[in-house]
Amino acid sequence: MTGWEPHAVTTAELVDPAPVAALAALFDNGLPAPRPGDDLPPLWHWVALPRWPVSSGLGPDGHPARGTFLPPIDLPRRMFAGGEVLLRRAPKIGETVTRRSIVDSVTEKSGRSGKLVIVVVRTVLSGVDGSPLVEERQDIIYREAGATASEAAPGEPAELAGAPFRRGDDGWGFATDPALLMRFSAATANAHRIHYDWPYATRTEGYPGLVVHGPLMSLALAEVLRLDSPGARVTRLAHRNLAPLFCGQPAHLRTEPRPGGATLTLVGDAGPRTSLEADYHEEGTSHA
Repeated sequence: MTGWEPHAVTTAELVDPAPVAALAALFDNGLPAPRPGDDLPPLWHWVALPRWPVSSGLGPDGHPARGTFLPPIDLPRRMFAGGEVLLRRAPKIGETVTRRSIVDSVTEKSGRSGKLVIVVVRTVLSGVDGSPLVEERQDIIYREAGATASEAAPGEPAELAGAPFRRGDDGWGFATDPALLMRFSAATANAHRIHYDWPYATRTEGYPGLVVHGPLMSLALAEVLRLDSPGARVTRLAHRNLAPLFCGQPAHLRTEPRPGGATLTLVGDAGPRTSLEADYHEEGTSHA
């Protein structure tokens, strides 16, 4: 990484109502769509503040080319590993905020799957008066390529799943299909090809199918709080992606209440995929 140095990127941005409406339509879970002037729901800043790089600035995997804001790491697989979000005050939809992001650390390690690099990015969203609204840490992992998928890999789901949230006797189910992944990629300006390009995902990166976005899984868990605890005032969310979920695989959203919050887990057939630790209190009550 000779010649590369971390540097802060600061921009003034609109909390855009259009992608917020797009995410509400995508979730289609019966909750009213947030409107201009409303509080932005937890984690929805990932959608409301998309960054669209120019087409010539994309790398071969569809992500922005490395070596500018992110370090020039030569490992091919990029994974959204997790992070933590502190919510000081919810941004208002239609509000202009200041976003400041910087690479906080770059750590090289060796794991069971070979060499990997962990990049930590810190972002602060502030109001026009300079007061912090959202403080965030994101952990990004770069890894070596996996083995090429075999001919026995499952085929793409043929049928669209419809509304992704399914209420059941034991909680919520979460269904995915290629259209859902494509629409979420568009709403978040995410051109990572593993989410929509079947030949690239299976032949180049060695996955058995399209990969469900890590942020989509975390957002689905955060949405359960809005569905089941509409009066919850969320102050902290710590999310961790444990394993990939592939398009069309069944998943369940489980909630375990605890004092001052809850632990939520997205579970697939092969076990937990994503976890979310949420701290919150009910509106009108004090902190525990």
